[in-house]
Amino acid sequence: MPHDRNAGTPLNLDAALSKRVNESATRERAAQLPSRRTVSKQVQTAWLLKAVTLIDLTTLSGDDTPAKVNRLCAKALNPIRRDILQALEFDRPLTTGAVCVYPSRVPDAAAALAGTDLPIATVSSGFPAAQGPLQPQLDVVVQNVAEGATEIDMVISREFVFTGNWQALYDEVKAFRSACGEAHLKVILETGELATMQNIYRASMISMMAGGDFIKTSTGKASVNATLEAGLIMCRAIRDYCQMTGYKVGLKPAGGIRSGKDAIAWLVLVKEELGNDWLNPDLYRIGASSLLGAIERDLYQTVSGRAAAPHHFAMS
Repeated sequence: MPHDRNAGTPLNLDAALSKRVNESATRERAAQLPSRRTVSKQVQTAWLLKAVTLIDLTTLSGDDTPAKVNRLCAKALNPIRRDILQALEFDRPLTTGAVCVYPSRVPDAAAALAGTDLPIATVSSGFPAAQGPLQPQLDVVVQNVAEGATEIDMVISREFVFTGNWQALYDEVKAFRSACGEAHLKVILETGELATMQNIYRASMISMMAGGDFIKTSTGKASVNATLEAGLIMCRAIRDYCQMTGYKVGLKPAGGIRSGKDAIAWLVLVKEELGNDWLNPDLYRIGASSLLGAIERDLYQTVSGRAAAPHHFAMS
């Protein structure tokens, strides 16, 4: 369903800091999610196809080249082999939710996707550590938007969380939101490095107050990336913020979601915590590089009855 873009709010520390997270209950709830619903084979296929439409198909490697980005974009536009879709009697257009590349590769993605409406996401130049000066990062955001990026994935400075400098965190995210213009802003919390579940909730609320269109778990470059525990806390923060302001903010888990089973567990989380409105690319994405291949192999096995090796489903 269409929704108004999050305009942000003035910094409200009472709303951000007063709520307490029950860590043991959060862990127990998250542990139940993978087995909470019994999913039949037919329903599983539908959920896997839904997951494909939510993937930010990503390449963030030191060996990225124009050719590699071209292959990524071609795969994003045709994510599942045609014979598999025909066998499933799936005859609707199917693409991933977006592609995600480094800032220097945005022009390559824009050229490869010219004439399509597939979103182009890029990470901020401070990715993944967020240890550089702010203004050069903002300048690159403005440049990337001019080059065709429609989504910016920024990384917060974790020091602001550890020192309790919530005003600085709010100002940082707000500056990125301003630099984005019409492009949407995804705020990466790097939840595996925030030390406590309380910090995850607080960083989520502050980032949404500052105008983030999505909150995102991780860069995919940390030792601990997307976990269902962190996702649950972020969903609760999104729900609280929506009740407080009326604005729907998106969720993007990223890093470590590698199998169809993983993807379905996250879909269950979002469905149960936020509802069906969030099960679309405007409000939910999965940041992944290998997940699409895993889903394609699962679908191949469904239609053929045979397992496929990873190299049978290359990026292009």
